[in-house]
Amino acid sequence: MEKKLTKLERSWILYDIGNSAFILMVSTILPIYFNSLGEQGGLSSTEYLAYWGYAASISTLAVAVLGPVLGTMADRRGLKKPLFLAMVLIGAVGCGLLGFMGSWMIFLAVYIVAKIGYSSSLIFYDAMLPDVTEPERLDRISSLGYAWGYIGSCLPFAAGLVLVLGASGFGLSMETAMAMALGIVAVWWLAMSLPLLGRYRQKYFVEPEPHAVRTSFKRLFSTFREMGRDKKLLLFFIAYFFYIDGVYTVIEMATAYGTALGLSSTGLLLALLATQIVAFPFSILFGKLSEKYRTHSLITVCILAYTAIAVFALFMTTQIHFWILAVAVGMFQGGIQALSRSHFTKLIPPEKSGNYFGILDICGKGASFLGTLSVGAVSQITGNASLGVGILAVFFVIGLIFFRRSVSIAEK
Repeated sequence: MEKKLTKLERSWILYDIGNSAFILMVSTILPIYFNSLGEQGGLSSTEYLAYWGYAASISTLAVAVLGPVLGTMADRRGLKKPLFLAMVLIGAVGCGLLGFMGSWMIFLAVYIVAKIGYSSSLIFYDAMLPDVTEPERLDRISSLGYAWGYIGSCLPFAAGLVLVLGASGFGLSMETAMAMALGIVAVWWLAMSLPLLGRYRQKYFVEPEPHAVRTSFKRLFSTFREMGRDKKLLLFFIAYFFYIDGVYTVIEMATAYGTALGLSSTGLLLALLATQIVAFPFSILFGKLSEKYRTHSLITVCILAYTAIAVFALFMTTQIHFWILAVAVGMFQGGIQALSRSHFTKLIPPEKSGNYFGILDICGKGASFLGTLSVGAVSQITGNASLGVGILAVFFVIGLIFFRRSVSIAEK
């Protein structure tokens, strides 16, 4: 009989529901709103896509620099929770402030700060996983986090969507409707964080030492050396750098890409809402499949699927094409994220989880600057948004090659 979720496991999952509301807003309504601000400021559709990509790149590059140091500091006794809280507050307050920015340049600046808070909070959140559950339940709990995050985030998103699309009917300006929608997401994010902040206790840690910052850097460099000696782990880092980079770039740029192609904003938002709904059962399904099949085999299937998705995006021209893309992404998005997180957790020492997840963030959200930068640069240079998105297929192919090599070494 399958063991019920503990209160701590449920609290950990709730945070996925909270932060996912922000990233759903970032990948759907926010790019469309930024497009309207950009048009008012004289930006062309190609410039709009490029600047949105550059902003995403700056925020993730900042986390790539800060993440490893913050993660290493979080492994010290009693520091993981306060650092997590600080980043949640930065992200949620920044999210709320976005609704009051009338200039596209100031809007992007606040977005970058909010995105840094969001991405940094996930370093600590992911590092909490070994503290909140047992080793044999890692795949299941990780998958449930993503699954409920997808479906739970639909509630504040739907409320915001009603406000934005029905602004005139409610007698609201678009700016007021957006401020209210972003406020709902910010409050939701904070509220869903409270149970975890109340129940979480750091089980695995290293004892505090004098000169915290200097010691953190020493431990960080020590981890890099350990990683260099573990070939399977090093190859996984390289593989993850490329394939998860592509995944997060698809999430970041989907609405911006559809908007640049001139597709209906309402249709884009509804299609991406469908992505969340489809992702819910498929994330749970991948968690169940991990009990029967090897985790690395399921990750391989997901990478192949994303390669096909990137190639398909090259030929996307209509709303129907975007719906097909949205459903396909929903089928594999949760699986590849959740199983990669739990697969990595099994490879590392639990008392150094913050340290390792901070470094992993360089290869994941922190390094996704390369994907968004590539999409923005190729789109701007060629004047063709489809070529910009299609370049992501190369990321997935490289990621697959290194991932399979890592697996083959581990099985020897």
